[in-house]
Amino acid sequence: MAISEELSKLFKDVHWQMDILQNIDVGLVVMSPDYQIEVWNSFMQNHSGKAPEEVLNKSLFSVFPELSEQWFRHKSKAVFVLQNTAFTTWEQRPYLFRFPHYRPITGTAEYMYQNSTIIPLLDTKGEVGHICLIIYDVTDTAVNKIAQQQANKQLQNLSRTDHLTGLYNRGYWELRLIQEFKRYDRYEQPSSLIMLDIDHFKKINDKYGHTVGDEAIRGVSRVIKEQVRDLDIAGRYGGEEFGIVLTNTNGDGACVFAERLRIAIEKLTIFAEGHEIKFTISLGVAELTENLHDHRNWIEKADQALYKSKEGGRNKYTIAP
Repeated sequence: MAISEELSKLFKDVHWQMDILQNIDVGLVVMSPDYQIEVWNSFMQNHSGKAPEEVLNKSLFSVFPELSEQWFRHKSKAVFVLQNTAFTTWEQRPYLFRFPHYRPITGTAEYMYQNSTIIPLLDTKGEVGHICLIIYDVTDTAVNKIAQQQANKQLQNLSRTDHLTGLYNRGYWELRLIQEFKRYDRYEQPSSLIMLDIDHFKKINDKYGHTVGDEAIRGVSRVIKEQVRDLDIAGRYGGEEFGIVLTNTNGDGACVFAERLRIAIEKLTIFAEGHEIKFTISLGVAELTENLHDHRNWIEKADQALYKSKEGGRNKYTIAP
């Protein structure tokens, strides 16, 4: 009678333990050393769409061929050999199983982001007879963090960008200019600076108004963006004046660029407030040399060349001696 009661109690204990394992809100997969699936709970069934009879006593890799077998074996090796628990976060690997995600709050997620844990399960001899893989749904956390990172990046871009032109603002542009100056000081790689502004800009503002003037500034910025390379540093220096740092470019190369930009602006037509506006720019070019003591001297040299272009009739570039 006592034995019967003990068996009954054991059965009840096992029943409620299995009930917990089946209904807990995490994925739970128990596998043998050869990765045969022996426990497959309701979470895994509901999110994978695979019933227990489809997966039990089958290889994890045959059921989920998209899971990297090489990676998973390497990840779980320490669990078997050293009896250590292994972890993977969604930031390291977004998911182990590509499960769809249906929560309305985080409906923008394409799939369920997952953290995972692999736990060693010891047998009576103290050896790892099985491993338990636990899958946590962390989509809410992941989506919120990604959104926060994107928002921070947008704020960072706003702090660097001139709102009218979309080029770097003066503060950030000068910071990049200083970095380029220091890079030359260390590596002596060629670099050139172009300062330019719109010819007779005050007349445009006085005749057509500031709205048209703003469109002229935007037009110049668009052409600059089309002409510069990814490694170049273009910014709005102030008003109608712009600065462009041409990295790994000597004075001759900068002059070729300046002339190409001058011609492009000369061909440009701005349509604004019912007006068709054409204008030109003047440019000053200064190659970075060891004679320049700091970045301010570099700007001054390019500005002086720009002033000579203005004195020389505008719509031209001048290279500083």
